[in-house]
Amino acid sequence: MTQYEIAVLYHPDLEVDLTKAEDRVKKIVTDNGGKVVGADNWGKRKLAYPIKGNEHAVYVFYTVELPGESVAKIESTLNITDEVIRFLITRPDLKAIAKAETAKAEKAEQAAKRRDQGDDKEENEDED
Repeated sequence: MTQYEIAVLYHPDLEVDLTKAEDRVKKIVTDNGGKVVGADNWGKRKLAYPIKGNEHAVYVFYTVELPGESVAKIESTLNITDEVIRFLITRPDLKAIAKAETAKAEKAEQAAKRRDQGDDKEENEDED
């Protein structure tokens, strides 16, 4: 099973009751042998250009695990799903993500050291 990210732009009228549309997309993934690992709802956003007469869309990003041969089946099913305006299926670059997380942890560690050194200087000034 390979990890994929699916970005789905839902029709803006579904913002109020998005659960039915989300359940349909999750069912499409599970029916094709996949498993939804996570979902990140960004809410209603303005589109860069109108799509099917819509200026806005509800952005939801799914992290899924599924076999490679299922991707084409999922794409063809999402193409004919009424609630979905646009979608994009990609494979995340796991090495780049790990590298970014490592850099972020190092940066946080350096910031903590600087804060600790700043506290030491303040204590020394108070003693004088």
